[in-house]
Amino acid sequence: MFDLLTTSFKSVIGKIRYQDDGKALSNAVGELKKSFLKYDVHHKTTKELLEKIELKTKQSGIGQDNFLKALRESLSDILTVKGNQGFVYSATSPLTTILMTGLQGSGKTTTTGKLANYLKQRNKKVLIAAADLQRLAAVEQLKQIGAQIEVEVFFVENETNPIKVVELAKQKAIDGLYDVLLVDTAGRLAIDEELMLQLKNIKEAITPNEIFYVADSLTGHDATKTAITFQEKIGIDGVILTKFDGDTKGGVAISLSHQTKVPLRFVGVGEKMENLEVFIPDRIVSRLMGAGDIEGLAEKTSLLIDNKKAKEVTKKIKKGEFNFNDFIEQLEMIKKLGSMKSIIGMIPGMSGMASQIKDMDFDNSVELKRIKALISSMTPKERENPDLLNISRKKRLVKGSGLSEVQVNKILKQFHNASKMAKKMSSKGGMKDMQRMMAQMNSSQAQIPR
Repeated sequence: MFDLLTTSFKSVIGKIRYQDDGKALSNAVGELKKSFLKYDVHHKTTKELLEKIELKTKQSGIGQDNFLKALRESLSDILTVKGNQGFVYSATSPLTTILMTGLQGSGKTTTTGKLANYLKQRNKKVLIAAADLQRLAAVEQLKQIGAQIEVEVFFVENETNPIKVVELAKQKAIDGLYDVLLVDTAGRLAIDEELMLQLKNIKEAITPNEIFYVADSLTGHDATKTAITFQEKIGIDGVILTKFDGDTKGGVAISLSHQTKVPLRFVGVGEKMENLEVFIPDRIVSRLMGAGDIEGLAEKTSLLIDNKKAKEVTKKIKKGEFNFNDFIEQLEMIKKLGSMKSIIGMIPGMSGMASQIKDMDFDNSVELKRIKALISSMTPKERENPDLLNISRKKRLVKGSGLSEVQVNKILKQFHNASKMAKKMSSKGGMKDMQRMMAQMNSSQAQIPR
């Protein structure tokens, strides 16, 4: 997400090699200015950021550590604006109503589905109201998304008045004891007075707790301009930035909140329903600096990992009994975590690797399809006990999976080696080996000094 900015930070920090070197600080600030503007940070935000960084560094004394600290603090200051972070439930009512707005084509309907899925994963009962009656097939698209994530979608057949739809939807949500009502509205231009009036009428009809504006990250500064216009015309409480995984510049996310004075609440980091992440300034700054986001990663995994199952798998690993059934279960769990590129970027010291890989597609990966074909060809006993796979059994697997003998042997060898390594890592002293290996990896990369 911030690949280019993170790389440029490493280069800039490396310019300050000596204490109290005013010229080096000036050069570093000049380089930062070029990077910020090149990677879509708004020029007003860039100016304020640079002033903060230079002033903080001089106050603390010019040096790498102080410059790095000033950069961290200044980014955090810029990203933090008054308002809520993530999703906030109503404190006065059992039902939280969110009005979803945005331009047509910004990914608003899909984002509504992602947000519903995010809430469902947190055991919330969610109802989506299909009130986009302008775009052909918008209601049908939402119905398909609802079926995919198993969240109910409220719609009224052949209705042309969105006000009626949202009023009925809210009453259903109240009567049905739903936790959250997400209202998907028609995409509209802020200059379209008729549609903006319709949006105001919808707002008055259901009095939402908050209004979210969905913006397309790939539109650059236009995303900020349109968010500002919507804020002035209708009032918004948060922004969700879509297609953020495709935006290698990432500067829009840095300046959007600062320019709109509205907090950036979520970012879309992939096409799948799981690919929605909370935007929390301190965590984002940590990722920008290449230090990962352990808290975010822990939050993701805690929602999906069954503690009892995790303990069982850990015991098996320690005993060297990890089998193909366990492997498939773990693979399915990882798929639910969402974007692999995003996950790797959350691990300290691994952001460089995240920028080098194309995002792993678990559903379409050729390698994973081969592994699944091989496992599907095994008997239940073979899955439970890989050691049973002798030459004759392997020959049967070759025929059953459609793979070559070389491919079968390669997969089985990889699994065996991974199982051995996992057992070794879980043994006494295993973590020290891992730390030693990580230290070697980190020293081979141009890491940002801390």
